Amino acid sequence: MQTVLIVIHLMVVLALVGVVLLQKSEGGGLGMGGGGGFMSSRGTANVLTRTTAILAAVFFATSLALSVLAGYSREPKSILDLGGAPAGAPAQAPAEGQGILDQIKPPGPPQPPVSR
Repeated sequence: MQTVLIVIHLMVVLALVGVVLLQKSEGGGLGMGGGGGFMSSRGTANVLTRTTAILAAVFFATSLALSVLAGYSREPKSILDLGGAPAGAPAQAPAEGQGILDQIKPPGPPQPPVSR
C-alpha cells in the first residue's frame, strides 16, 4: 500500500513541477502566441492555474496519507532497551533507589577532580 502511494506521490510531484514550469511568466510563455479559443492566453492561464491547484491538493493529501501510514508501523522504543551489556549477559535489575546512571558508575571510591 505504501509503495503504491509513493509511486502516485512521485507522479503527482513530476506533474506539478511540469505544470508550474508551463505557466506564463512575466516575459511570456505559452500565452505568447496570438489567436483565440481554448489555448488563448487567458484560457491557458485558467487551465494551468486550476491544474496546479488540483495537483497541489492531491500532493497535500498523499503527503498526509504517507505520514499516517509511516506512523502505523512505528513502535515506541526506549534507548535503555538497546542495552550496553553483551548479548549473552543476563539482564540485571537496578537495586532499589538506583537509576541507570548509578549502574554505569565505576566501582570504588570517587575520584577527586583534576586541577590545572
